[in-house]
Amino acid sequence: MTAYDDALAWLEIAVKGPMEPVAAEVWAFDESFTRVLLVRHRWRGWVPPGGRVEAGETPREAARREFGEETGLDGHLLETPAAVTVRTYREDWTPTLGLSYAAVLDGSLSPAGESRQPAVWTPLSSDWEGAFPADRPRIRAFAAHLKATRGPATA
Repeated sequence: MTAYDDALAWLEIAVKGPMEPVAAEVWAFDESFTRVLLVRHRWRGWVPPGGRVEAGETPREAARREFGEETGLDGHLLETPAAVTVRTYREDWTPTLGLSYAAVLDGSLSPAGESRQPAVWTPLSSDWEGAFPADRPRIRAFAAHLKATRGPATA
């Protein structure tokens, strides 16, 4: 739906052949579109669940796998990625193309998360601390878009 950080130019390269590294994450919203599910990463702070796309895996498959591993939940991902970004996770790493998928879940579900990386429902109105502060308005705008086009829904 939206591209940031000149990500479309990266995608043009990616369609020509394998590209690394690629990451995928999930912006999981409750059915009222007032909360997002975030995980507490050890050095990135509060971020959407996600990670690296493994060999033989599509970004969508990786997003769903990572989401399950990091939250203990299973969610249906919307077909079209919500956003595409280019990120530098660490100064000594190559920039990474990232795809953000969205899911709408029952907000009463309790995430299990990983012991060292808790997952919690976070109000979209809060200013959570994370390595990518530009994500907050992007995630909020996408939640507003979903609310306007889909209305309240459950997974």
